[in-house]
Amino acid sequence: MEQAIIAWLGWLGSVRAEALALAGLALALGVSVHVLLFKREVGAAIGWIGLAWLSPLIGTVLYLLFGINRVHRRARRLPQPPAARPGQPRPEPAAVPEDFSPLEEAVGRLTGLPLAGGNGVRILRNGDEAYPAMLEAIAAARHSVALSSYIMRHDASGRAFLDALKGAQARGCAVCVLVDGIGSGYFFPEVYRRLREAGIPAGLFMHSALPWRMPFLNLRTHKKLLIVDGRTGFVGGVNIGDENLVAQDPPDPVRDTHFRIDGPVVWQLTQAFARDWAFVTGEDLDGPAWFPPIPPAGGSLARVVTSGPDSDIEKIEYAVLAALATARRSIRLATPYFLPSEILLTSLALAAMRGITVDVIIPQASNHRFVDWATRAHVGPLLKSGVRIWLDRPPFDHSKLMVVDDVWCFVGSANWDTRSFRLNFELNVEVYDPAFAADLDGLMQAKMRGRLTREDLRARALPERLRDAGVRLLLPYL
Repeated sequence: MEQAIIAWLGWLGSVRAEALALAGLALALGVSVHVLLFKREVGAAIGWIGLAWLSPLIGTVLYLLFGINRVHRRARRLPQPPAARPGQPRPEPAAVPEDFSPLEEAVGRLTGLPLAGGNGVRILRNGDEAYPAMLEAIAAARHSVALSSYIMRHDASGRAFLDALKGAQARGCAVCVLVDGIGSGYFFPEVYRRLREAGIPAGLFMHSALPWRMPFLNLRTHKKLLIVDGRTGFVGGVNIGDENLVAQDPPDPVRDTHFRIDGPVVWQLTQAFARDWAFVTGEDLDGPAWFPPIPPAGGSLARVVTSGPDSDIEKIEYAVLAALATARRSIRLATPYFLPSEILLTSLALAAMRGITVDVIIPQASNHRFVDWATRAHVGPLLKSGVRIWLDRPPFDHSKLMVVDDVWCFVGSANWDTRSFRLNFELNVEVYDPAFAADLDGLMQAKMRGRLTREDLRARALPERLRDAGVRLLLPYL
């Protein structure tokens, strides 16, 4: 009897092992088929397939969480905003300098949006200038307020915005607020709870504790956007938190740059917010409260460029590539995080090799040490080709600025890294305006004091070089 039981247990164990082996084979095959059909990047495809075959269960779980783009399928079901609303005047085609005609045409095809003339753009430095201007605009709102922020803290700054939004709603304004489900606090952001308690319509972007519904840790809205009465917009890099009030000397100050925009391009900002609002809530924003006729307010030509892992994928990156190809004299950019793709690295290097002056300004030390390490392992080819990399002294500056040939400007929320260009939902604005370009150049030139050199990279000890190179392997997710 004992021998029979042992034999039966042995048989059961072998059956279980065979079943697990078959299950693992099925999982690995399933992942492999999906990767082959839907992954464009060869390196990423090989990595996912290899992980699935080496560890079918863990590889499959990780692929389900981080490898499948569910956003594309959800976003495609949303109604697409029309090119123009009833009553909205169609702008006349904007004329750009002849050298920029190919860039204007490329970005127009990329976005499907016209280049709008008659805009005014004003620079706002740090929360010290941005917050009062934004709060003043909300206080003057009469019809609508739309606010989207990656980080919105429930500190003194966040409470000031919360009070302003309450006041606008009490005056009869339509108010809608979007905050990121990760950036504003994992799982249960306090500011979201306070907004809901106040009766303000609010949505958490990409927020789900159920990973099979949405890989919420990996895809975020990084936009910083305020639109008042459909006529006045604020965009840039400034989140809402006390750390941005640099003049008040907070413990970990964050310098940044924001922009107030008036004029017809604000319609495109509202369109971008409306699409995000529909994505999160399923509700459409329409009517004159959100899309009124907008008179000219300045002399800048401008257009909105959005990107995200849906139908907008890589649009900001493509716009940057088109601008690099158009450049004839100078390229200058500032970014808090600099981990561009190999395509962008090559484009910058080739621009420098063509004799174009290429300046890249990054923080001497950012607020993410891993990114700094990976950057040091990433930029060697640029330095070799003649690109100048400048190290901005503390405190940390979170600005995202770019100027090409003293005319074309690109500002907004997108960092120069794979996360911003391919994973996050971002919003930038291109501006053709020599005067505005000169102002941005002035900001950037003030940061160009110390340089990162090839000698600096070679002087790193071997353990540091190995550490930096190892962290660089995480480039797609840093």
